[in-house]
Amino acid sequence: MSSKPALPCSVCPDSLSGSRSAARQMSLFPSDRAADASLITEGVGIKLDGFSLRHPRQWGGCWAVCQLWDALGLDNFWEPRMPASRKGTSWLDVLKVLCANRLLEPSSEWRVHREWFGRSAMADLLGCGAEVSAKDTLYRGLDKALPHKEALFQFLRERWADMFNASFDVLLYDLTSTYFESDPPFPEGDKRRHGYSRDHRPDCVQVVVALVVTPEGFPVAYEVMPGNTADCTTLRSFLDKIEGLYGKARRIWLMDRGIPTEATLEELRSRGGMYVVGTPKGRLTKLEEALAEKPWQQVRKSVRVKLLPAEKEVMVFVESGDRVCKERSMRRRRMKKLLKRLATLAAKPIAYEIAPKDRSRPGRGWPRCTLYRDLIALTSQERRLQNTRHLLVSYRPGHPAQRAPPRRPLPPALQPHRKRSWRSVGVLSQTR
Repeated sequence: MSSKPALPCSVCPDSLSGSRSAARQMSLFPSDRAADASLITEGVGIKLDGFSLRHPRQWGGCWAVCQLWDALGLDNFWEPRMPASRKGTSWLDVLKVLCANRLLEPSSEWRVHREWFGRSAMADLLGCGAEVSAKDTLYRGLDKALPHKEALFQFLRERWADMFNASFDVLLYDLTSTYFESDPPFPEGDKRRHGYSRDHRPDCVQVVVALVVTPEGFPVAYEVMPGNTADCTTLRSFLDKIEGLYGKARRIWLMDRGIPTEATLEELRSRGGMYVVGTPKGRLTKLEEALAEKPWQQVRKSVRVKLLPAEKEVMVFVESGDRVCKERSMRRRRMKKLLKRLATLAAKPIAYEIAPKDRSRPGRGWPRCTLYRDLIALTSQERRLQNTRHLLVSYRPGHPAQRAPPRRPLPPALQPHRKRSWRSVGVLSQTR
């Protein structure tokens, strides 16, 4: 029988009895084999036939979050600002639980309380109980951390500069929104409002979230704004915020075309800042002739540009070969779907060309239609006029949204419908 190596792991011997002690490194062996005497760690025999997995918890991700927290030195920042309460609540552990959830499995505080905390190893890693995941405790922890937002960004900026040599000369600024399925009215000062929905949910209230990050992805500042905030009104406040936090410098701002206005760009130039902003499509037609005369300059293997200097700006026309190929493939996929759908519709029989089974009795075999859902074109019974098709709708007399159509002569096949008292059928159009 070939010998198998021991499986080292961290085991807490008192975990089954409910008491807590420091975990130590041990080696696990099948119970029918003796532990190797040369091992430094203690050996424990395991009965494999009775081995079962109970209460599994996510360990690796939670351990990585705790290591990242210690590497950033966040304990030194939060301990003097959020000490433990008189009842013994460790707000530092509450923040660690919230941060781990946002990084590993973003969800609401209610779900953290009901599900996620029990499936994670945060209690084992922090040495705390389930009291740190109480619903009200999580909400209060967020309320206590919010006043220290500006100080936290300043602390993180110093840590990122020391650890990763991060630079804050180039900043990316963008807006997003998140909606809520709740109905107004809301308390005074609530930021949930109806506005332009990027999620295509204009029926829901929302808030607008503005974020400034570095090209490496380090967040510099963020702000939660009312849901009806216009994009073009947010940049000026962020210019003041960034200058207050990080001082004045000749930074380069990268923004979407809908965020800045001409007045905002003029103010940005007066402050000594620079920017790269998308040009509205309406202005490209005015610059088309001037750009056509400029030569192409190769920047990368698949990227080339044209430069058009202006009085205060430089227009840069960029062409990416990879982007051209991507957009062509997107159009091909869309075209294939449309052609497949057209082929399906072409093979589908038309309703007004299907012969009714029984035309002797009114209402039998005739396709039914309503004003808003289906408009079915029917030909006459003899089909003598091949180019004339009668477009018919049914309506209820007196309904405000279904007024009676003008009276016109009906084909003989439709005369039996006049006998029905609650419905009339009229011809809306006799031409194809």
